[in-house]
Amino acid sequence: MADIKLHESWKTPLADEFAAPYMAALKSFLTGEREKGKRIFPAAGEWFRALDLTPLDKVRVVILGQDPYHGLGQAHGLCFSVRPGVRPPPSLVNIYKELHSDLGLPRPAHGFLEHWAQQGVLLLNSVLTVEMGLAASHRDRGWEKFTDAIIGLVNARADPVVFMLWGSYAQKKAAFVDSTDKGGRHLVLKAPHPSPLSAHSGFLGCRHFSQANAFLAAQGLTPIDWSLPAPESAMPALL
Repeated sequence: MADIKLHESWKTPLADEFAAPYMAALKSFLTGEREKGKRIFPAAGEWFRALDLTPLDKVRVVILGQDPYHGLGQAHGLCFSVRPGVRPPPSLVNIYKELHSDLGLPRPAHGFLEHWAQQGVLLLNSVLTVEMGLAASHRDRGWEKFTDAIIGLVNARADPVVFMLWGSYAQKKAAFVDSTDKGGRHLVLKAPHPSPLSAHSGFLGCRHFSQANAFLAAQGLTPIDWSLPAPESAMPALL
């Protein structure tokens, strides 16, 4: 697939996926859409941004999203995250509300989550591309199978990981994870999606961030610094 840019730790484990017929079909679809002049987000160089920033052997937390943001200038390859200078979307605002309630952290003025990714928080969307202005436009084209494989690789690791599954979509996608409530290794935290439509049904007040850090500390692993300092500089507009 063109413009592949991801950390070396993922390349060999995912080699069979990249060579699979479904990925060839996905590549053909994306190439055709671009040749038709359609705008696809994020930029091709950022399709695998989550895998580039968070090496497989460094994953401590997984947060699952669905599709990239489809507005101009928003998506850059990390679920729930937007570029510096872009107003945080409503779901991210609710995530910040929960961070403040749970950990007492001030609500950031930006929506740029790379600080989390660099610490081992895999911010993975189920579908990695979208057409501008058309939510869910690239679903069922192959990305879901690819991201299932990514979750499978994390699940297979011996070190314990925290999975934050917000909403029924994420919970169904990661239902196979070897969770502690089934006698497994990984802590699976479930709550409604932080969307304004469901956040007040149990996302707000879920305390997932403190629970994640308590679990990591109990396993002898470094907790996540969930604070979000202001970005040092704006990212280039790769549109």
